[in-house]
Amino acid sequence: AADPSRIVNGQVSSPGAWPWQVSLQDKNRNHFCGGSLVNQNWVITAAHCQFNYYYHIVVLGEFDMHSSSEPVQVKSVSQVITHPNFNYQTLNYDCTLLRLSSPASYNSYVSPVPLIPQGTYLPGGTTCVTTGWGRTVAGATASKLMQTSLPVIENSRCKEYWGNSITNMMICAGASGSSSCQGDSGGPFVCYVNGAWSLSGLVSWGTSNCNVRAPAIYASVANLRPFIDQYIYY
Repeated sequence: AADPSRIVNGQVSSPGAWPWQVSLQDKNRNHFCGGSLVNQNWVITAAHCQFNYYYHIVVLGEFDMHSSSEPVQVKSVSQVITHPNFNYQTLNYDCTLLRLSSPASYNSYVSPVPLIPQGTYLPGGTTCVTTGWGRTVAGATASKLMQTSLPVIENSRCKEYWGNSITNMMICAGASGSSSCQGDSGGPFVCYVNGAWSLSGLVSWGTSNCNVRAPAIYASVANLRPFIDQYIYY
């Protein structure tokens, strides 16, 4: 598959605008993937990020990677639960749950995102937003959290481009020119549903050169809810 790590032609967000966005980092504080805080104890990310609780940490409340004065919370992880059907070749079921070793403290920069209800259908054209610190142009990464809005593309249309790589565990979005590239892998794809932003997708994969006319792929939270709910609501 493809290189899943960039927002191109997006805008810089503002501190606290997307308070569920987390950064997955190595022990040297190098960012490698995004994720979303779903309650005080759990973060959701993409399985292909291959989070390892021995080598990696979760950083909450980050905005500017180059700032040392932000009130971030740095957390270790006590449990990593990857979807049992995840397939690294096809990136189907691209979902991993991370249990924080101690609960997150909520504030104006750190708060959870509601999950889209199981089975929710997002019609083509629904405008959603993805955020991340991924590449903004080839080879350059963003130091500040970027955001971009993307229209949902029906899976039937998406298959015209990607063929049978597209499953019902995936959502397609983008191909809209100014704003079609993904944020960091594992990061949030949120849609405004029933009056609130809800986590609808996890940044999964796309073209390696971030083609602004190609749909990007997000793991479908609505269809992954049975797996997610086994763990994060007890």
